[in-house]
Amino acid sequence: MGKIRLEEVSFAYQQQNSMVPVIRDVNISIEDGEFVSIIGPSGCGKSTMLSLLAGLAFPCDGKILLDNKRVKGTGNERGVVFQHYSLFPWMTVRKNIIFGLRQLNDLKSKKEHEKIADTYLELVGLKDVGDNYPNQLSGGMQQRVAIARAFAMNSDILLMDEPFSAVDAKNRMGLQELLLSLWNNGKKKKTVVFVTHDVDEAIILSDRIIVMSAHTKGVKESIPVSFKRPRNRSALMRTEEYAEMRNRLVNLLFDDMLEEVDIAV
Repeated sequence: MGKIRLEEVSFAYQQQNSMVPVIRDVNISIEDGEFVSIIGPSGCGKSTMLSLLAGLAFPCDGKILLDNKRVKGTGNERGVVFQHYSLFPWMTVRKNIIFGLRQLNDLKSKKEHEKIADTYLELVGLKDVGDNYPNQLSGGMQQRVAIARAFAMNSDILLMDEPFSAVDAKNRMGLQELLLSLWNNGKKKKTVVFVTHDVDEAIILSDRIIVMSAHTKGVKESIPVSFKRPRNRSALMRTEEYAEMRNRLVNLLFDDMLEEVDIAV
């Protein structure tokens, strides 16, 4: 049945006297523990779909189900990591993580929350910066804190909206490997929905890639990524199979851009 299901989901916003469609009649099923990336050109509704999954917005038509229950708002079973680090600047790194933990209402003590925060800071390689403030950290380090906060909350589902787009290429690869190690850490994998513009990032991370269309405002194709895990980035990128998948995804994106140009002309 799927951990997450979107059934005939459409969303539009009002502009003056008309409704502007963002996504239209989207049907997606995501399995428990699956890592799914969503790619597509600007304007195809990738980030909107993540907002709908997070319960920050609601469909105009159709429904979204988590564990067969309709989404009616935000919930602790979903952790969200945004493109911008979304840390509270007046809180230390440790307190930023503890703030997330307190939203769970699990009645843990202050010491227990501090221990959990420090455990996840160590997992993301930041065990010595718990007393620092966000503005004392680099962009890549701030995003590590945001990831630590999301994983510390131990939500079943992790929603990530282009979380690595603001960091340089070297740190981006490091954050990708960090995400995979945390996702694979423990008895049960989280279900991850990951929005990205980066085709290579989608292939390296994902079990499946959903390609959205700016032309139809729907799903253009859903492509399984069958490369064995763990994936050796440099070795995989030299294979013919990787090149074929990458070319297929790039062509899907390019074709959609041409369709949009034809409409505009």
